[in-house]
Amino acid sequence: MNPLNVLMAASEVVPFAKTGGLADVVGVLPKALHDLGHDIRVVMPRYYGVDKINYQLTPLEGSLAVPMGTMGTVWAEVYAGKLPNSDVPIYLIEYDDYFGRSGLYDDKGSGYEDNDLRFVFFSHAVMALAKKIAFHPDVIHVNDWHTAAIPALLNTTYAYDPDFAYTGSMLTLHNLQHQGHCGTGIMDILGIGWEHLSEFEQWGGVNLLKGGMIHADKVTTVSAKYAQEIRTPAFGCGLESVVNGCAFKLHGILNGVDYEEWSPAVDRLIPHRFDVEDMSGKAICKAQLQQKFGLPQDTNVPLVGFVGRLAHQKGIALIASAIHRLLAMEIQIVMLGAGEPWAETFFTTIAQSYPHKLGVMIGYDNRVSHQIEAGSDLFLMPSLFEPCGLNQIYSLRYGTLPIVRATGGLDDTIENYHNDSLHGNGFKFNDATEDALVNTLGWAVHTWFNDPSGFATLQRNAMRQRFDWNVAAQGYERLYYEIVAGRKG
Repeated sequence: MNPLNVLMAASEVVPFAKTGGLADVVGVLPKALHDLGHDIRVVMPRYYGVDKINYQLTPLEGSLAVPMGTMGTVWAEVYAGKLPNSDVPIYLIEYDDYFGRSGLYDDKGSGYEDNDLRFVFFSHAVMALAKKIAFHPDVIHVNDWHTAAIPALLNTTYAYDPDFAYTGSMLTLHNLQHQGHCGTGIMDILGIGWEHLSEFEQWGGVNLLKGGMIHADKVTTVSAKYAQEIRTPAFGCGLESVVNGCAFKLHGILNGVDYEEWSPAVDRLIPHRFDVEDMSGKAICKAQLQQKFGLPQDTNVPLVGFVGRLAHQKGIALIASAIHRLLAMEIQIVMLGAGEPWAETFFTTIAQSYPHKLGVMIGYDNRVSHQIEAGSDLFLMPSLFEPCGLNQIYSLRYGTLPIVRATGGLDDTIENYHNDSLHGNGFKFNDATEDALVNTLGWAVHTWFNDPSGFATLQRNAMRQRFDWNVAAQGYERLYYEIVAGRKG
């Protein structure tokens, strides 16, 4: 099969800008696709916080004319660079009126009122950029609602444009909860004709993600389980009927992990490296982590880590309701994250009441997140839903056994401990209840204390597993070829 031209558009890309797993995926997947021989280009906004000098970004000659429907033409600038440690080109669209702000999507938790305009502009800019750099994509791979207008643009405005004669589209859903709701006036800015309103309409307004799902040639999720879950009212976030209508083109592809960054054998951010053949360094990492969070350096107590957003989705309310019962166990807990104000205040206050058992750091620190993965014995991830999840996969590589709820990618990647056969790589529960969380953590702690050889076997099982990006890339590659065949057929 011939190599493909793929243009990947996303609102955030590691290391340039990140709020969640979307950025991690788009920062690594293109490299894996490039290694398969494809010409892949990435495009994202140039936010205020993206340092052009630090990332060695150079301006393209001439401004970019971006059509904005009834608003007329908007002129933007484009900067070019490379994804770090790769030859994959990345282009950043600069337009300060929309992207010259402190936040990506919000200011201190309050979403920007013009987010619809910002990302419809970005979608138009992606199409204009392809023409400017004379890149003729076989597939435009878009991600979440921010770029979901692009499949519709391909099928309408650019349907007879020779530069996109056979170009198809793929839409990846990283989190169906965020959909791009806005007023119907955005149709004038999309410029695709009001006859297409029904494809986007929901509850009297426009849902950009809905339109993207309808128009995309393929729709993917970041785990197989999540692809099934979003077909139900419990996980469909009001779009389950649309998802079911797209079932014929819906696929789940599990995310991979960048093991050049997330592996204790090569990790430069932890105090001592280790691997499955020699785990002695993990004890050093544990002692350092206890010290960093002001906890007693005790080797005779299991240390439980948490890294993530302090948000409802992540099961924070479950942890909060169970916290006193959890801390009644012979354990220590360290938490790193930021999010809902009540949660930040609650866990900070609880830590003051249990200074020898709970350490809390509000915010996000990449170095500390690596240290928690390396130094913890167990990792807590009781998400109410989780499209894929990456921290549980990071934890496996560090021999830090995950405790998860059986949902989405957590269910796809974690196998319960079977003490008779010594199979498994962690502990998981089904019900989103306080009792289920307490009992499962209790089971893990009991195993740590009373079955050390079984616990060590679980750690070895976990550390030997691999969730490589090349496997995920091959899954996307197969769907790309199906898209191309469908368009040309």
